[in-house]
Amino acid sequence: MGIHYDLTNQIFHLQSKNTSYIFQLFESKYLKHLYWGKKLRHYAGSGKLQIVKRTFTSNPEQGKDYSLDTLPQEYPCYGTSDFRNPAYQIQLENGSTITDLRYYSHRIFSGKKKLEGLPATYIENENEATTLEIDLIDSLIGLKVILTYCVYERQNVITRSVRFQNEGKQKLCILRALSMNVDFQDDNYDLIHLPGAWARERDIVRYPIKLGAQLIESRRGASSHQQNPFIALSRKETNEDHGDVYGFSFVYSGNFLAQVEVDQFRTTRVSMGINPFDFTWKLHPNEAFQCPEVVMVYSSEGIGDMSRTYHSLYRKRLARGYHRDKERPILINNWEATYFKFNEDKLLDIAKAAKNVGIELFVLDDGWFGKRDNAKTSLGDWYVHKKKLPNGLDGLAKRIHGIGMKFGLWFEPEMISVKSELYLKHPDWCLHVPNRNRTEGRNQLVLDLSRKDVCDEIISMVSNILANAPIDYVKWDMNRHMTEIGSAKLPPECQRETAHRYMLGLYGILEEITTKFPRVLFESCSGGGGRFDPGMLYYMPQTWTSDNTDAISRLKIQYGTSIVYPAISIGSHVSAVPNHQVHRTTSLELRGHVAQSGNLGYELDLTKLSTAEMEKVKAQIKFYKEIRFLIQFGSFHRILSPFEGNETAWMFVSENQSEAIVFYYRILAEPNSPLKKILLKGLNPKKEYQITGALNSYGGDELMYSGVAVPSNLRGDFQSFIWRFREI
Repeated sequence: MGIHYDLTNQIFHLQSKNTSYIFQLFESKYLKHLYWGKKLRHYAGSGKLQIVKRTFTSNPEQGKDYSLDTLPQEYPCYGTSDFRNPAYQIQLENGSTITDLRYYSHRIFSGKKKLEGLPATYIENENEATTLEIDLIDSLIGLKVILTYCVYERQNVITRSVRFQNEGKQKLCILRALSMNVDFQDDNYDLIHLPGAWARERDIVRYPIKLGAQLIESRRGASSHQQNPFIALSRKETNEDHGDVYGFSFVYSGNFLAQVEVDQFRTTRVSMGINPFDFTWKLHPNEAFQCPEVVMVYSSEGIGDMSRTYHSLYRKRLARGYHRDKERPILINNWEATYFKFNEDKLLDIAKAAKNVGIELFVLDDGWFGKRDNAKTSLGDWYVHKKKLPNGLDGLAKRIHGIGMKFGLWFEPEMISVKSELYLKHPDWCLHVPNRNRTEGRNQLVLDLSRKDVCDEIISMVSNILANAPIDYVKWDMNRHMTEIGSAKLPPECQRETAHRYMLGLYGILEEITTKFPRVLFESCSGGGGRFDPGMLYYMPQTWTSDNTDAISRLKIQYGTSIVYPAISIGSHVSAVPNHQVHRTTSLELRGHVAQSGNLGYELDLTKLSTAEMEKVKAQIKFYKEIRFLIQFGSFHRILSPFEGNETAWMFVSENQSEAIVFYYRILAEPNSPLKKILLKGLNPKKEYQITGALNSYGGDELMYSGVAVPSNLRGDFQSFIWRFREI
């Protein structure tokens, strides 16, 4: 069992594959953090925290030298001598916000419980994980807080979540309810996070932490393009392959906060959870509130090893369903080919051309419903646009199936157009505040998913479409963020619950629809990668990574995304040139090499390509089908970063290390440039490998330590090259 309790010393020791996480009962009341790092056989207190009386600190007990302000804690509060940012805050009926949670009991058991109404990582048999639940109680007000720690015994993963239960007689108001807190004993760390913007998602930013608070957050009603619900602390010397790194990934799709605070004594507090900004939650007697899960990963072998831990966990124990372990189809999406201007004949022409080059799935994007001839109308009117599709979705899907392809469909069910029949009938169904302007984004408003009637209607409308046409795939989009966040159904004192209730409503919708249609492959989207987060991956095993399909832009986008998310979840398409987002022209070969590093798709009008171009596309697809399993289920290794230079390289290695493929990209040509080689990763040093198409064989150790030469004959800007290795 991966969790041990030393009764004599009141120490909890959590052990995963190569990790120990240790904390102790202090004064039999508080949870004092002791250690998180490389796995220890046992803990005897060699580096335990010294209790030193500090000037100008407060002491919660008379006659004691300790202060909560200097105690490293597991779940701290504010107002009883700790002046750092708290993990939680509760307001009582008398208006005060002072609470005093103390240890009451704990339980250790095999397995892992589900989180009520929320996405979370899971297990398939009880021996995969061990769980510790700790009850903290404020006896004065009858508040119980359950801290949950779950250890994945064969991976370096610990998950944390928190549950608030009101067992008293008065109404409580939760002002802050974060899911985890860790107090580190020094500040010798860099902070890594993934900021961005629409069409420029998940840049990698790294800098030393400093005195004070550093916040990563979203207040947009979604995890957002601007930030991702992930941070990491790394030692300053840590790189891809060496050094300590601590990852924190929040399994949630709404407003979040990830906070790092360095205090006066150079200790570091990390906390993560639902953003307390514009959030409260009324907790009546006998009610409970469940916080989402944080997935914590430690590695002593660099950022790359941390990433591969997240990739494995999220691919196998976060994503679910029929398609989890299946190869994903190569698709053609009509959006950049036609935008809103299409009819059934045009779609069929594109589909037939796609079939001829080996594409497996045709996806009909926006514009097929209501009177949707532009982005100003019809969201919410989920019936077929008969002028465009006179035979309906059923007729089109059957014709697509008839040529030997699967059929997919775009939806944006969370939105409503002001120019729609649904809005005329139910103007109160959108998020809004009485007597205030309703701010539009992309000419649309956001439906109020905190309302059960709205959720029921979405389930009904989407289910009706999926039940009455042979649809194999759904792209679920969400193209704006929330404003005027209020609900006509909630009382005044509960209005600040709206954003979180929206997420609970969304998760309920997704749970019901994906359960009802288990063979449909769902892909999430939010203006591209604006909701690329673990919460959505729980329901939909892949995500449209970015609306930016430019191959050079995608090097950074896909490299940054890979810090947390596996390649099988990354949608990546070949599009037309000049690119529609940045107007850059790149070769079809380069575009193919970038898109082949994720879930390959095409987003262009194939009927406009030349015969030679179509032959290249056909060859790309044939090659991808040969390497698809390796890309989607192999381990991923970053070699050269586009954030650090003119080149990018990454590689995929099969689980048994018998096969590998390496992708190299050079952005700009340089005159009289130096000759270069790259060092491979993840191979078996004792195995012999052969490059496809070559006669010589090389040891895995030679390829990793001596490297392979980059071809010197690459000419011009925007070049790429692939090496494919097989064990001999």
